[in-house]
Amino acid sequence: MNLQQKDAVLVLADGTVFRGKSCGATGTSTGEIAFNTGMTGYQEIFTDPSYFGQMVVMTSSHIGNYGVHEDEIESQSLKIKGLVVKKFARTPSRYGDKISSLQSYLEDQGVVGICELDTRAIVRYIRDNGAQNAIISTDVSAIEDLKKQAKDIPSMKGLELASAVSTKKTYVKKGEKTDYKVVLLDFGVKRSIITNLTNRGCEVTVVPYNTTAEDVLALQPDGIMLSNGPGDPEPLTDVIKTIRTLTATDIPIFGICLGHQLLALSQGLETEKMHNGHRGINHPILNLTTKRGEITSQNHGFVVSMESAKKNNQISVTHRHLNDDTLAGIAIKGKDIFSVQYHPEASPGPHDSRYLFDDFVKNIAKRK
Repeated sequence: MNLQQKDAVLVLADGTVFRGKSCGATGTSTGEIAFNTGMTGYQEIFTDPSYFGQMVVMTSSHIGNYGVHEDEIESQSLKIKGLVVKKFARTPSRYGDKISSLQSYLEDQGVVGICELDTRAIVRYIRDNGAQNAIISTDVSAIEDLKKQAKDIPSMKGLELASAVSTKKTYVKKGEKTDYKVVLLDFGVKRSIITNLTNRGCEVTVVPYNTTAEDVLALQPDGIMLSNGPGDPEPLTDVIKTIRTLTATDIPIFGICLGHQLLALSQGLETEKMHNGHRGINHPILNLTTKRGEITSQNHGFVVSMESAKKNNQISVTHRHLNDDTLAGIAIKGKDIFSVQYHPEASPGPHDSRYLFDDFVKNIAKRK
């Protein structure tokens, strides 16, 4: 493990430069910069496929202090392109056979990071100026070249990324009991989503993102899950058509995050790129049916247009984000089909919204 702290720079696409010290792997990495306000769960964040193609600024001051644990993952590898933190702990404070340092974890998987800078200033800058592309590099002698490179990074708008993180082969996960068969379209699924389904008696067949409606229906599912994932939903035109076909059946469907956006697009709604997105584990949501508030985990840079949903007489708006009144959940009238923009599996928490998995399974049981 390399303990030497090299100089490093964070260069934004608009030319703004932040200087700090290197953490993780050395080298140069590019991606869209975003910030997460969660105080815990950094390993779950870094392994979440929805962050593929993004550099994450952590607003919590100390990152790496409890190391990494081989069971605290949401996928089999790190998915972030870069890491920006204030204080980086190279030696973990807990020990055990399954514990290692975040430094070695980042190094082993080639993720470049930067620390010892003012993350509060970076977050305020992103809030004021919006999400944009950036570069983290330990090659601090080439600032002008890095500024040019940052301008040439492809925009997340129009970028299809689900194909990069989806499973290539179908696989099955099951728990102690298997009362129901669920087919999960994998756009970048988190492990905790599958676990929440298997814990409720579902045998989950995970299929590639581009599986056709005919192949999904051939598996004779009792329910269909549309997973989370990265990138812009609009380029996934064939997937949108597939979902439209699936919604014409009477099979219960549940969508999360990207799956929610794709379901909305399949019904003629529109999506929008957000100014800086929602990422954290403290976002307040109002369930418009029960009138109960929920504290939720969120990670998205696109959102379904509230205006387009209200114009569609087949759609019910079921959840609303209380910070900015953006749309957070929908249901298709007359069908057992619903979706939410946030993450009810929420590992490491909060768990206010896990009832949505119960609602999905109840819909399956009612139909069966």
